[in-house]
Amino acid sequence: MPALGTVHFMKPLHMRSPVAQGRRHTLPASEFRSLSPEDAISVFEIEREAFISVSGECPLHLDEVRHFLTLCPELSLGWFEEGRLVAFIIGSLWDQERLTLDALTLHKPHGSTVHIHVLAVHRTFRQQGKGSILMWRYLQHLRCLPYVRRAVLMCEDFLVPFYQKSGFRVLGPSEITVGPLNFTEMFYSVRGHAFMRRNSGC
Repeated sequence: MPALGTVHFMKPLHMRSPVAQGRRHTLPASEFRSLSPEDAISVFEIEREAFISVSGECPLHLDEVRHFLTLCPELSLGWFEEGRLVAFIIGSLWDQERLTLDALTLHKPHGSTVHIHVLAVHRTFRQQGKGSILMWRYLQHLRCLPYVRRAVLMCEDFLVPFYQKSGFRVLGPSEITVGPLNFTEMFYSVRGHAFMRRNSGC
């Protein structure tokens, strides 16, 4: 919804406070915005630390991060604290019911499904609920994109409850494997929340 403006009434000159000298310009304490290719290195550093230590594999390599942030930056969302990236999501469009190997590297501009490639939180900001908050903000963002009908992702079994709490439902085992890793495919119906889109200020 549009922010309410604040009306500033003019004071007589003799009652006005002196202008502060040397005031520092501070960054917003917390900011959500789409990512750009300039954010790619910060994104990859967080992703690499988050995933290599757990599974030994990164969902996206640095060139793939740059690829998606160039083609579809509007399908990404970063959380910045005082100008520092602390968590992010990267997605792209897909045009089939289920994910295939091509979905890992391709962006289908005419698709209506958002494939969420990765959600990662910086190690010093974990266990604070930031992943859930960021996903909620991201799904709110998707509701403002009229061409998006649903979101899909694949995750390891231990992460299924986390995504279920955000409203995702299980589609079944994914046909995609990465080395020894198997995944569960999940989906979230954005179209089913059209009533929320109409009342969200989009």
